[in-house]
Amino acid sequence: LRLLNLNLSSKNPTRQFPPTYNSNGHCHHILLHLPSTTAAIPPESKYNSPMLQKYFLPYTPNPFPSSPNTTTIHSLPHLFISQGTATQTPIYFLRDVFPHKVLKYLQVGGIKKTWSDLSSLNYWVVKDYYRLVNSVNALEPRIQKLSDEQLSGKTVEFRLRLNQGETLADIQAEAFAVVREAAKRKLGMRHFDVQIIGGAVLHDGSIAEMKTGEGKTLVSTLAAYLNALTKEGVHVVTVNDYLAQRDAEWMGRVHRFLGLSVGLIQELGFDYLRDNLAGSSEQLVMRWPKPFHFAIVDEVDSVLIDEGRNPLLISGEASKDAARYPVAAKVAELLIRGLHYNVELKDNAVELTEDGITLAEMALETNDLWDESDPWARFVLNALKAKEFYRRDVQYIVRNGKALIINELTGRVEEKRRWSEGIHQAVEAKEGLKIQADSVVVAQITYQSLFKLYPKLSGMTGTAKTEEKEFLKMFQVPVIEVPTNMQNIRDDLPIQAFATARGKWTYARAEIEYMFRLGRPVLVGTTSVENSEYLSTLLMERKIPHNVLNARPKYAAREAETVAQAGRKYAITISTNMAGRGTDIILGGNPKMLAKEVMEENLLSSLTQMVPEIEIDGGPTSEKVLSKVHVGPSSLGLLAKTALMAKYVSRNEGKRWTYEEARGMISESIEMSQSMESKELQKLVEEESEMYPLGPSIALAYLSVLKDCEVHCFNEGLEVKAIGGLHVIGTSLHESRRIDNQLRGRAGRQGDPGSTRFMVSLQDEMFQKFNFDTEWAVKLISRITNDEDLPIEGHAIVKQLLSLQINAEKYFFGIRKSLVEFDEVLEVSATRLAFVRFLVMILT
Repeated sequence: LRLLNLNLSSKNPTRQFPPTYNSNGHCHHILLHLPSTTAAIPPESKYNSPMLQKYFLPYTPNPFPSSPNTTTIHSLPHLFISQGTATQTPIYFLRDVFPHKVLKYLQVGGIKKTWSDLSSLNYWVVKDYYRLVNSVNALEPRIQKLSDEQLSGKTVEFRLRLNQGETLADIQAEAFAVVREAAKRKLGMRHFDVQIIGGAVLHDGSIAEMKTGEGKTLVSTLAAYLNALTKEGVHVVTVNDYLAQRDAEWMGRVHRFLGLSVGLIQELGFDYLRDNLAGSSEQLVMRWPKPFHFAIVDEVDSVLIDEGRNPLLISGEASKDAARYPVAAKVAELLIRGLHYNVELKDNAVELTEDGITLAEMALETNDLWDESDPWARFVLNALKAKEFYRRDVQYIVRNGKALIINELTGRVEEKRRWSEGIHQAVEAKEGLKIQADSVVVAQITYQSLFKLYPKLSGMTGTAKTEEKEFLKMFQVPVIEVPTNMQNIRDDLPIQAFATARGKWTYARAEIEYMFRLGRPVLVGTTSVENSEYLSTLLMERKIPHNVLNARPKYAAREAETVAQAGRKYAITISTNMAGRGTDIILGGNPKMLAKEVMEENLLSSLTQMVPEIEIDGGPTSEKVLSKVHVGPSSLGLLAKTALMAKYVSRNEGKRWTYEEARGMISESIEMSQSMESKELQKLVEEESEMYPLGPSIALAYLSVLKDCEVHCFNEGLEVKAIGGLHVIGTSLHESRRIDNQLRGRAGRQGDPGSTRFMVSLQDEMFQKFNFDTEWAVKLISRITNDEDLPIEGHAIVKQLLSLQINAEKYFFGIRKSLVEFDEVLEVSATRLAFVRFLVMILT
C-alpha cells in the first residue's frame, strides 16, 4: 500500500493504488473513494507508530471467500477494500477527525506536503503566524462577554497602554480579537483564522496574497485598527472611487463602532502635490510634518506595478499650439506605414523615413520639421502614434464629444485622466473632436514614488507571487501567501493554441454554447471593448442569451447587476478585464444585489415617473433565461404596503423624486436595514405611522425580500455546484501572468468547484507587439492538425508561449525599474524641499 500517493483532498473522486505485497507475500489492492476523512494505514507501515493510535482504529474485514483467487469488495463509508487472498490482514481506519489535524502527525503532512513545501520560507512564516491565531482564539470567549460599551471602550484602554510604554506587538492579539468581535456584531462577519494571519501580514509591512473570495476587505480592518491606535493615521488605498466609498461605509462601521474616525479621500496623490504648491499653511490638507505613516494598498500589484509607470500630474497654464494638431492629423493620413515611417510596437515608437520627412515638409510647406521657430516634428510624430497605437474602443472611447481613456487593466473609463506630451490632443484631432490645449506640468509624481514615502507599507492582492522579486527590489516588501480557508478545487484546463484568430473565436463560441446547454455560468474575459462586442455578435448569431460588461455607458451603468447575476445558472457574461471589479461572483447569485433589484423593480414606479429605458443592443440578455426569484407572501405584502405609501406621499404630500433620487432613497434605506435590527425598524415604523415613515418601511421590506433571495440563491448555488460551478474562458494571454491569474481566480472561490480555459491565437496583439517569432508555432500547429483553425494543447508549445509572456514581463520590469531609479534622484531633493517649505509656512 503506497499511502504517500494518497491526497485527502484530491480532485479525482477515486484512485486505484498499485498492488503492494506484505511480508507474507499476499497481494492487497486498495481502492479509495475520495474526498474523505477516512484513510488506512497497514500495520507494517513506517507511519504505524504509537502516537497515531489515538487517530486510528484497527479493523479486521469479515472472512474472505475460501478461494484465494476470488475477489470480494467490502464497503464502508468512503472506503472499498478489495483483497485477493483469504488471509485476514489488519487494516487501520482513521477516526472521525479533520484531515488537517492528522497531517501534522504524518511528518508535517507526509500525505499532503511535498519537500518543496517544507523547504519554502513561506510555509514556516505562515506556521509561525498560527501562534498569534491561537492567542486570538484563546481571547475570543472573554471578548464575546463584553457589552457594546465595554467593547468600544477597548480603544481608549489600548491607547492608554501604549502611552504607558507597551508596544503594538504587546496588544496585537487582543486588538485583533476586539476587531473580530466588532465585525461579528456590526457586519455579521467573523474573521477566519487565515484572515487573522492576513491581518498580521499587513501589520508586519508585507504583502498578503489572498485568493479571490477570501475576504481581503475584511482583513484590512485588523491592521488598520491596530495601527490607528497610535493616532498617526492609516491610509487604506483602493483602485477606484467606487471601492473607496464602499469600503469607507461598509468597513467603516467597525472602526466607528470602536471609536475611530473614518474619512474618504478620493485624490490622495493630488492632495500631496497640491500641498507642495500651497502658499500658506491654511491651504495644507495633509498631516504635516508627517503626512505619511502607514498604507494598506488593496490590489497592490495593480497600483504599484500596472499603474506604477503612470505619473500623477497637476497642469498649469496652457500653451497656444492647439491649432497644429488637426493639421498634423491630416498629414499623418497621407503617410504610409513601411514607406514613409516605421513603427516599433513594443516601445510605441515611430520613426520617419527620408521619404516621409520629405513628404511631410512638402505638405506643411516648411523646410525643416525640427525648426525651433516653427516646430512640426512633435505634432507629426504624435499624429502617427495616435494613428497606429491608439485605437478607438480599445485604448479609448468617444463619449459626449470627448476622448475618454479606457484602463486596459480594469476595463473602466478614466474620465479624469489624459495622456501627456500631446498624445491626447493628437487623438482628439484624429477623431475630429474639440482639442483641449496643451498644458504645462507644474507638479508630478508616480504612484511608485508616492508610496515609497510611507515609512510602513503593506498590501493585499490575489496575484503577487509572480512579481515577488520586483516588490522586494523596488519596495523592500516581501510577499506572503496566506492559506485559503477552504482548499481550492478549481480545474485549470490546458491552454489551447490556435494559428488564427478566426479559429480561436469559433472555438470560444462553441465552448460557451456547450456550457450554456449544461446550464453552467460562464465568464469570458476579453482584452478590449472591440473584442467583447465581436464575441457578443457571434453569440447573437446562435441566439445565446448573454450580458456584456465593458466601458460603454450602457453596459457600465449596470456593472453591479451584471456581476451579481454572473454566477447564476445559465448566465453568460462577456467582460473586459476583471481586475478591480471589487465584487465576487457568487454561485447562485448575490442575494443582496438581487434583493435590491426586486426592491427597485417594485418601488421605483411608485416613487418617480422618470424611469429611463435602459439601452441594450439587440439580442437576448441573460435575464431572459435566469430563474425568477420567488418572493413570499409576507414580502409581497410589505412591498405592496410600501408602494402605496410611496404613491400617497408623492401625490398628497407633493413630493417628487427624480430617478436618481428615488434610487438613492432605496439605497439609503437598505443601508439603514444593515445598521439597525428589524425590531428597531418596526418600532420606528409604529412611532412614525402618522408621518408615513417611508425609509424604515423600505428597510423592513428589504429585510424580508433578502431572506427570500438568500433561500433562492442558496438552492440555485447547489444546482450550479452540482454541474461544475463557474467556467472562466480567457480569450488571450496578457502581458503579465498575474493578470491572467486574476481572471482565473474568479472561478473556484472559497472551495467552490469551477474550471478555467485560456485560448491563445498567434495573431494576438501581445505576440505582434513584441515581434515574437511565432511562425514556427503556426507551422507546427498546421502540421499537427492539418487545419489552421484547430487548436493544440501540447505541453511543449504552450511552454514556449508562456516563456514569451515571461519575456514581456521582464521588459516592462526594466522600464519600471529605470523609471523608479530616475524618480529617486528627483524625489530626494523634492521631499527635502517640501519639508523645508512646510517649516517656512508654519514659522511665518
